[in-house]
Amino acid sequence: MDGTSRMAMKQVLVAALLLGSCTRSSRDGCAHGSGALVPLLPGPRTIKTVFVIVMENKTWAEIQGRASAPYLNSTLLPAASFATQYSDSGLHPSEPNYLWLEGGTDYGIRDDDDPASHHLPNRDHLVSLLTQAGISWKAYQEGIDGTDCPITSRGLYAAKHNPFVFFDDVTDGNNSRSATCIAHVRPLQELDADLANGSVARYNFITPDLCNDMHNSSGCATTDSITNGDRWLADWIPRIRQSSAYLDGGAIFVTWDESEEGAHPIGFVVLSPAAKGGGYSNAVRYSHSSTLRSLQIIFGVGPLLCDAANAVDLSDLFVTFP
Repeated sequence: MDGTSRMAMKQVLVAALLLGSCTRSSRDGCAHGSGALVPLLPGPRTIKTVFVIVMENKTWAEIQGRASAPYLNSTLLPAASFATQYSDSGLHPSEPNYLWLEGGTDYGIRDDDDPASHHLPNRDHLVSLLTQAGISWKAYQEGIDGTDCPITSRGLYAAKHNPFVFFDDVTDGNNSRSATCIAHVRPLQELDADLANGSVARYNFITPDLCNDMHNSSGCATTDSITNGDRWLADWIPRIRQSSAYLDGGAIFVTWDESEEGAHPIGFVVLSPAAKGGGYSNAVRYSHSSTLRSLQIIFGVGPLLCDAANAVDLSDLFVTFP
């Protein structure tokens, strides 16, 4: 059997293994799995730990080759694999895009309101599947202090950029004292110690604050939002890449939530010992559903969530996947 045939067979088997029984969601109209875990392909995983970093509101044309992003263009891209046709599919504003990365749908939400306006009843989403499978996860949010569950935006922290606090199974019904939420949603500054002592989770979702995510610049370090975000990446990504969690089967995904308007390509960059790297790029039409599908394949949890069932995975950016 040639390599193309083997890859085709693998994709069919992955889909068959991950697609479980589904029920319909009356709110968002997409298929949700029953919650039963379905085993993926057997054998050890090349990718063991994933760090997802989400920046804000820039098209790929605003980033690639721009002098205001020297770290991204001169350091990351030459070492990385990246996609030139990764799209937000025209979803706006920010909040539905973050929810899509977690559940493969926007759940009918089209605004940036805090969870008090529309927190979601328990349902299948990525970290609920990880929890059921005994796979650790953590969200590192810049701008919170970790004393409560951050269901309310304050200061430079925006709940709309933290998808986990919209799910009742994480927040115990939008409860700011939820022990589950407090244990999993932590201040960004704790990432340093977790990297150093080898206690990072297998799935890590990292959100910069409103000054460092490339969206705004008012009252921030410089008046150039791209420069502020690029400096943040230059500070944090080397820390992750030097950790044992990264060096032994780690992967870093850097993406943006959306373009400012319309449906335009946004950035998607992969750093990993398992990635093709060396500045490899492709023009495959990826989306946030591709990221979710790939995360489910990496961690072996299913059924595939909503639009993840229809997406192409990110395997072309890697030498070995998953």
